[in-house]
Amino acid sequence: MRLTHGGAVWLMVVVTLMWGTAGVVTRHLTQAHSFEITFWRSLFTMLALLVILPLWRGRAVFSQLRSGGRELWISGVCWAVMFTAFMVALTMASTASVLVTMSLGPLLTALAARIFIGHRLPARTWVAIVVAGLGIGWMYGTQLMQGGAGGASLLGTLVALCVPLAGATNWTVVQHAHAKGHDIDLVPAVLIGAVLTALFTLPFALPLQASAHDLGLLAFLGVFQLAIPCVLSVLCAQVLKAPEVALLALLEVIFGIALAWLGALVIGALVFNEFLALRGRRTTAADTALPGAH
Repeated sequence: MRLTHGGAVWLMVVVTLMWGTAGVVTRHLTQAHSFEITFWRSLFTMLALLVILPLWRGRAVFSQLRSGGRELWISGVCWAVMFTAFMVALTMASTASVLVTMSLGPLLTALAARIFIGHRLPARTWVAIVVAGLGIGWMYGTQLMQGGAGGASLLGTLVALCVPLAGATNWTVVQHAHAKGHDIDLVPAVLIGAVLTALFTLPFALPLQASAHDLGLLAFLGVFQLAIPCVLSVLCAQVLKAPEVALLALLEVIFGIALAWLGALVIGALVFNEFLALRGRRTTAADTALPGAH
């Protein structure tokens, strides 16, 4: 059943919420770092897709990897760039810095769609794209410039910039394939991206040091933060215009920051609870030590 426009919009909202979990989950990793994080996440994504795609599309889905054509492989490379750059950037800069850089996605996508496939965008879409980008930049720009971003580096920001560039290319390719009537299933492109990313990052990830705790979190990222939402986003891109997809993807910035704050709030509450419990134990011990205390 083909998605309606409204259904695709709401599905993209769910997709961005799932994407937004990356930052807060990554901050809880203890031993895995940089390329190892990317390797494990991509490996779990690949394993998840090897189960999901045949159940959903049948075993014939794998034959499309050979007959999908240029668009399929371009999309796969774009996914690989996004998978790699995003996680590496998160280990080099703050979540806020990475997400703010990604807010350039709608503008870059709109320009790519206009230049390469001739999409004419209404003025309201251009206004929404510019205002959304400026708004997100204003919300977190001051914090970044004042050094509140936790040591965000210029290199990390440049790595993060690869994400909206690859995203703009990817959504434009997806839109172009369907506009031309090419009967190409671009969903397997997500699998191609995961495989390429795992192969590319493995040499840089050695020696593998992830703990069992880390592997559990990385498996969550691979399945629920990457495999499932990325496949759903491709389905949405078959209905929505490329700039619409990129504009809705900005919600990942909001959700990512909100989840990070929520995580900090939960940890703070737990610490405060332990602090009160410790004070209670000390008070009880002191009362017991008083002469005549029972």
